Amino acid sequence: MLDAELPGIKRFARGKVRDVFEVNGLLLIVATDRLSAFDVVLRDPIPGKGRVLNGLSEFWFRRFQGVVANHMLTTEPAEFPEVFRPYLSVLAGRSMLVRKARPLPVECVVRGYLAGSGWKEYEESGKVCGIELPRGLRQADKLPGPVFTPATKASTGHDENITYARMAELVGKELAAKVRDASLAVYAQAEEYARSRGIIIADTKLEFGLTDGELILIDEALTPDSSRFWDAGVYRPGTSPRSYDKQFVRDYLERVGWNKTPPAPRLPAEVVAGTSQRYREAFRLITGRELF
Repeated sequence: MLDAELPGIKRFARGKVRDVFEVNGLLLIVATDRLSAFDVVLRDPIPGKGRVLNGLSEFWFRRFQGVVANHMLTTEPAEFPEVFRPYLSVLAGRSMLVRKARPLPVECVVRGYLAGSGWKEYEESGKVCGIELPRGLRQADKLPGPVFTPATKASTGHDENITYARMAELVGKELAAKVRDASLAVYAQAEEYARSRGIIIADTKLEFGLTDGELILIDEALTPDSSRFWDAGVYRPGTSPRSYDKQFVRDYLERVGWNKTPPAPRLPAEVVAGTSQRYREAFRLITGRELF
């Protein structure tokens, strides 16, 4: 599914991956099979991807209810408002009814390992998002401890890394501390659990919002779209580890020399199939269930 079309229902927003609809003050988030890479939405859907994102988010939201509240109400289509009944076959497995919240204007990134843009920055300066790190670290090395590196959210283009001090200016010192502590707690517990299931969560991006003054986790949680999932069985520092996320697509796009501006190249069938297989495997390892 590239697009969720629900005629007669108000579309609240269309993101890079999700289509959001509003009914009775609640939101229905539909995870499509769209994939974005380097902040550009690709033209080729990844079969089953939306179901993986929806199912994993549900899994983590339930697991971390005692750590931080979240926006999820239900993923059962039979429990959705009556207006969605004509579309149950479309919505099953890829949709979530949630509480509406006011999103905070920051992305909450937690890094446990040196990878991606963090690795490139470390090579140049010995720092990641302004945080000084020990000398001599290699690509994919585990950091001495997870670091919280916020970024500003961009509706188009790339997010921009900011300091924690700047985040505190944007949302207030007290709220910034709550968000930082909740992000680190979620990452630490998720990383420990995932490692026991054969996956290293190298880093992840979380989003928070406020509803009736309560801080809650929103959007998605710890999926292959928002995290780096590495195969713990073959992980070796000093290399780019085998992953269960969209790095497989990024690597292809880098190889063909794409300039990272729209339109993106079409994906070969083997890249589409390989990406779908990796997402499904991440779902199976973490949840212990096959993707239905």
